[in-house]
Amino acid sequence: MTESIFANIVAAIGAVAVAVRHRGDGPRPAVYGAAPVIPAPKAQGSIPTLKMPTAKGWENGRTPTPAAGLKVNAFATGLVHPRNIHVLPNGDVLVAESMGESGKPSSLFDHAMSSTMKRARASGTSPNRITLLRDADGDGIAEIRHPFITGVRQPFGMVLIGDTLYVGASDAVLAYPYEPGATSITAPGKKLMDLVPGGHWTRNLIASKDGSKLYVAVGSLTNIGDAGIAAETNRACIHELDLASGQSRIFAGGLRNPVGMAWEPASETLWTVVNERDGLGDETPPDYLTSVRDGGFYGWPYSYWGVVDDRVPQDPARPAASQDHPDYALGGHTASLGLCFLPEGTLPGFPSGMAIGQHGSWNRSKLSGYKLTFVAFANGKPTGTPRDLLTDFLSPDEKQSYGRPVGVALATDQSVLMADDVGDVIWRVTGA
Repeated sequence: MTESIFANIVAAIGAVAVAVRHRGDGPRPAVYGAAPVIPAPKAQGSIPTLKMPTAKGWENGRTPTPAAGLKVNAFATGLVHPRNIHVLPNGDVLVAESMGESGKPSSLFDHAMSSTMKRARASGTSPNRITLLRDADGDGIAEIRHPFITGVRQPFGMVLIGDTLYVGASDAVLAYPYEPGATSITAPGKKLMDLVPGGHWTRNLIASKDGSKLYVAVGSLTNIGDAGIAAETNRACIHELDLASGQSRIFAGGLRNPVGMAWEPASETLWTVVNERDGLGDETPPDYLTSVRDGGFYGWPYSYWGVVDDRVPQDPARPAASQDHPDYALGGHTASLGLCFLPEGTLPGFPSGMAIGQHGSWNRSKLSGYKLTFVAFANGKPTGTPRDLLTDFLSPDEKQSYGRPVGVALATDQSVLMADDVGDVIWRVTGA
């Protein structure tokens, strides 16, 4: 049986399973905000709800739909699975092109998941490249493109400090010499820190304000410690890497899959978006946006939002009551990956706050995410309900995805850039 035929069969079986499992459930309002009311868990057993659209891409001039008062254009097209963005001081834009690696399925469900992920273009052969884009004439479209760094295993995080570009690969943090205006780096990367690949593979980076430290986001290997807690050593956490000494430590743990990171300038606090566990229901538990406390522990895999996950053997040293609670719920299974702080005035009609690229769900009966959204901040904390910046990444029947949002960055011209790894586009959002 060919991969495509098997994928179609899996999709059809999944649709029937979703209809049966969620028959009579009724509408489920999204769980948002600082005090979410989370539905009681309903364990899905060994075969969780599996629903994901087929990757289609953008055709015939179709684009995402911007919010009122905004407009969108393609800053760059024809990329290969762009995942993350870093803007250099001279305005050049670095794009990490990478993808989840196809593993070797060991069960029928693994085969089903693998086929589904390939159909959705969520796994395959990773490009393993960072590309430089340059808009030399300032028209909002990058007309210059160069392979900047190649041969890096699943690059994702990128940050420039002085004359050194740091890259978060799935298996290491690497340092490269950088010259302003350069269109490529051929020098080999210097390994600063070993990381364990596999599982949640993105390794995002952000620098401390003084440039002396890097914060490295590393996701879990599994959903709920399924391979044993020892397999999760140095995972599901944010590391702090001291660049002078080369020593690292876990800055905060219990974060199942932290990806996007940003500094909130008023409080100078580190924030991250986290993908929570699967297999408990459409809105249970919600993914979240949270400040990150030095030494904090946010529950995974033992609990979420103070609720014990009874599928997981508990650790008496980490009772749920003692764990840190996230700051703000973003809805169930939205796969919020990108994060960027936008100062007030960046986009007309929007205050200061966080732009969030929501890659989109697979473990729920009605899809969630698949949009670029925004959470306003006041006095250093999120407030109100999310407001969408870009939508319509899905076909109306949810069977196809035109694109999937990932990394978000603020360009030097104050436009907002967003990577779309199914559309193979970098979208640019400005005032209309």
